[in-house]
Amino acid sequence: MIKKMFVATLVTFSVSLGFSQTKEELEAQKAEKQAVVDAAQAEVNALQAQIDALPGWRIGAFGTIGGSLSNFSKWYAQGAPNNSSGNIGITANVYANLIQEKFFWRNGLSANLNWVKLDNKDTDLDDDDFNPTTDVFTLSSLYGRNITEKLAASALLEYRTTLLNNFNDPGYLDLGVGFTWTPVKDLIVVVHPLNYNFVFADNDAVFDSSLGAKIVADYTRQIGAINFKTNLSMFQSYKSSDLSNWTWTNSFGYTLWKKIGVGFDFGLRSNKQEALNYALSQFDPSGGGDEPTFGNVDNDLQSFYTIGLSYKF
Repeated sequence: MIKKMFVATLVTFSVSLGFSQTKEELEAQKAEKQAVVDAAQAEVNALQAQIDALPGWRIGAFGTIGGSLSNFSKWYAQGAPNNSSGNIGITANVYANLIQEKFFWRNGLSANLNWVKLDNKDTDLDDDDFNPTTDVFTLSSLYGRNITEKLAASALLEYRTTLLNNFNDPGYLDLGVGFTWTPVKDLIVVVHPLNYNFVFADNDAVFDSSLGAKIVADYTRQIGAINFKTNLSMFQSYKSSDLSNWTWTNSFGYTLWKKIGVGFDFGLRSNKQEALNYALSQFDPSGGGDEPTFGNVDNDLQSFYTIGLSYKF
């Protein structure tokens, strides 16, 4: 009996020892293979950097899609037991840049659109359609002739408006000339001291075009599975600070599987003309109080954000 136990123990020890040695051998082989893969990836990255540095077009796009749908039937615990609701949001960032040795031409389009629906099935007085809420659209085109490696004389066209509601009311068209600085590869800083801000709107008493300075800073980059873009667009009117405005938008996307991932977008804006126009639309003379003017209107900070699934085009 003791002899059998000794033999069994010896066999178990031998098997364990053999398994341990096999595992160590496999880990050593894995380390060798990983070193080869890392070296090959470094070569691929170096070749991609050379390709990116070549003259020609750089075209890309990424976006965010967020949405939810719900339907309730006889859910008596809430105020509207029979209702359907939904929320759909789409964000798109598209660019097409031509980079040459002596000049560049950078074009970009950004859009953030959102629809919301709430239908109370027990009444015909509400709206059962998807109605637009977030509505942002920007189109830009920047042309530059290189003076040095990082400085260029440039001309900019930038158009901003809404698409779903009040198209081109207001709409902003900036046309200007000045300089563009590219301190690093993915950062573009535009400084145009001579810029005219055309404003299109039905309410001419509030919205006014003027001459001023335009400053734009844009940083767009992809790092592995991460795409992000931040853009600051500012206009400083020489006529009046009431006509100045700025908008800062940010987009972030992380690819989880193939081209699908998660995305987050948010933006901030300050525009006193828009604040006054909205205040006038809500003003009721019969209710008393002073009529809103540039002097007494609250220019609150505007903001939006969207979170949802993202798709890398």
